[in-house]
Amino acid sequence: MGDVQGISDQRIFVRSLVVWLLLIVAEIVHGVLRAILLVPMVGEFRSNQIGVFTGSAIIVLIAFFTLRWIGATRKRSLFLVGSIWERLVADYNVVEGGLMPLGLLVLFFSPVIASRLSGGR
Repeated sequence: MGDVQGISDQRIFVRSLVVWLLLIVAEIVHGVLRAILLVPMVGEFRSNQIGVFTGSAIIVLIAFFTLRWIGATRKRSLFLVGSIWERLVADYNVVEGGLMPLGLLVLFFSPVIASRLSGGR
């Protein structure tokens, strides 16, 4: 049963995934801007340290502004949303057996692979 009347757990799950995609886009933009604007001023190491705090603030702001739309209001559902986001990120940890980086490599090389499979160069 969902949190807000008329919003099912499935809808909360799907909306959590949509917001997770928004988080990815926001963090990509954050990383690009950090590299362009901040690294030249303070260096890579210090920029990474600052980026942890600014990136965390971006994540919390997105969560703040999308939480009502997601529809999770009870703590159980809120922790479920957070665990969905955490679990998706955990798939990137190769040391822990996450294979998402392999999938991203396949995604990156897929046009070349498809071209070669179809006889192109």
